[in-house]
Amino acid sequence: MTIKRALLSVSDKTGIVELAKSLHAAGVEIVSTGGTMKAIKDAGIPVMYVSDVTGFPEIMDGRVKTLNPYIHGGILAVRDNKEHQKAMQEHKITGIDMVVVNLYPFKETIAKLNVSLDEAIENIDIGGPAMIRAAAKNFKYVTVVVNPKHYDAIAQMVSNNGEVDAKLRMQLAQEAFNHTAKYDECIQNYLSAQLSK
Repeated sequence: MTIKRALLSVSDKTGIVELAKSLHAAGVEIVSTGGTMKAIKDAGIPVMYVSDVTGFPEIMDGRVKTLNPYIHGGILAVRDNKEHQKAMQEHKITGIDMVVVNLYPFKETIAKLNVSLDEAIENIDIGGPAMIRAAAKNFKYVTVVVNPKHYDAIAQMVSNNGEVDAKLRMQLAQEAFNHTAKYDECIQNYLSAQLSK
C-alpha cells in the first residue's frame, strides 16, 4: 500500500522532525496534533492540523481530539472492500496509511515523588491507544509505529518505493499491541496500588 497520508502524534518527539522531513520529501501528506504539529511546523515542514481533518476543535484540555470518524474511518477502512470505499466517498473520509504515535508518559509520571492521583489520571492516554490499536488491527493496509528506533528504516522504505513491507507491517502491529498491553498493565497496577493504601 502506497503511503499517501500519515498521522504523527507523539509525546516522545525523538526523531519526529527528521521522519516528517523524509515523509514530506516522499510526497506524504502529514496530519498532526498539538505539540507534534508545532515541532513539525517550526521545522518548516507542511503539516495539517487534526482539527482541520475532523472539522472539530481539540476539547476538554486535549482529552478529545482524535476520537473522530474522520480519523478512525481513515485508519480502519479496508481498502479493497467496496462498501468501505463507498462509505469513505459518501462521508469524505481520506485514508490514513501510517500512524506514528507514542503515548503520554504515564510510567514516568507515577515515578515522580508525591505525584497526585489527578496528575496520574491526566497522563492516561485515550486517543493514542485507540489510534495505535486501530492501525495495528488494519496492518494489512496501515503502518503503525510506536518506537522511534524504526523511523530511519521506515523513512528509507517510503522514500525508496512509497510503502512499507507487508511482513514489517505485521511485526510493527505486534509491537504496537504489546506496547498498549504494557501501558494498560502499568495503569492497572498503579490503580491497584492506590486501592490498597
